[in-house]
Amino acid sequence: MTESTPVGPAIELPILDISNPEDPAAGKAILDAATKYGFLYVDSKGTDFRAEDVEKAFERSKTFFASPAEEKEPCRIQSNNRGWSGMHSETLDPEHQRTGDFKEAFNFGEFASGKAQQPLPKALAPHEDEIGRFADLCTKTCNRILKLLALGLQISPDFFTARHDPSQGETGCILRYLYYPSISAPATASYDHTVDVRAGAHSDYGSITLLFQRPGQPGLEILTPEGTWAPVPVEPKGCSPSSSESGFSFPPILVNIGDLLSYWTDGLLKSTVHRVVFPMAERTGNSSQDRYSIVFFCHPLDKTELIPVPSEVVKRYREEKGTGNQAQEKVGFGGGAGDLGAGKRALTAAEHLALRLNATYDFRQEAAAAAAV
Repeated sequence: MTESTPVGPAIELPILDISNPEDPAAGKAILDAATKYGFLYVDSKGTDFRAEDVEKAFERSKTFFASPAEEKEPCRIQSNNRGWSGMHSETLDPEHQRTGDFKEAFNFGEFASGKAQQPLPKALAPHEDEIGRFADLCTKTCNRILKLLALGLQISPDFFTARHDPSQGETGCILRYLYYPSISAPATASYDHTVDVRAGAHSDYGSITLLFQRPGQPGLEILTPEGTWAPVPVEPKGCSPSSSESGFSFPPILVNIGDLLSYWTDGLLKSTVHRVVFPMAERTGNSSQDRYSIVFFCHPLDKTELIPVPSEVVKRYREEKGTGNQAQEKVGFGGGAGDLGAGKRALTAAEHLALRLNATYDFRQEAAAAAAV
């Protein structure tokens, strides 16, 4: 996979209804999409979100990113993965990127009783309760999806949700505001369309990811099994976005599987590599538009051990593939479920996240180098 990997036609993903997390048919549909694509859309009408909730979240995001750097700097991202990261702070694909990602971000960790457990900048502090409520809605949506995946895998309905319950300890869950400047913005003055991307190729680190997008702001591409990049439409065919009185359009929520669910299921669920690019229309000078998105990264409890799920569906998949637990070996597993081998143990969710973050942020690498001197 290099910058020369060809781009194919847009991919068509299913739009699924998750309004009933007890529905076996819905569980089968979620599982099928997660095993084939690793990506799917969720009909927003089957969630607790209102168009107004999403509209306000984008308003807060846009206001924050337009605020002065001196107001953002005191909230710069820390080792706990919370706070503001400036332009080029992240490098999601260091092997192929000549510079860091063309984006800014703000990460919110968990909220407690509607209160952020981190400093908030001037632009966001007055809206703390509202942002916390949005994060709660994201958690509820993720729980529905996790229950349906458990149903599809024919395991206990609470297998995943019990391991994501914040009342039992800290998790790595993150609500993230993202801003990708257009090609015409000063922040992209050094842009080279032959190699530069807004967010480098990567897979997500956690369990599942929710992505909220705005109409007319494309850029996401996923890597297909055929080895080509496929654009992912913001508004897929057949969707009927929710709308508010102001006319704000609320496209379906895009959901993707992260590394941990792939590990848990020995690769049955696909943690698909994806990236964010400058759309072709911008690269050819036909248009220029900033891109805003809101992401919720769902992570298990920090203490969760990444052991295989007790699923007959996964067992049959492993037997059909004729391979050992390759996905588990990536994170320190032994040979099989309950058999870690002498001197081996499963990584915890917190340990896995730390490994991925250390490879993403320059400040972590610099700190490690300084400590070694």
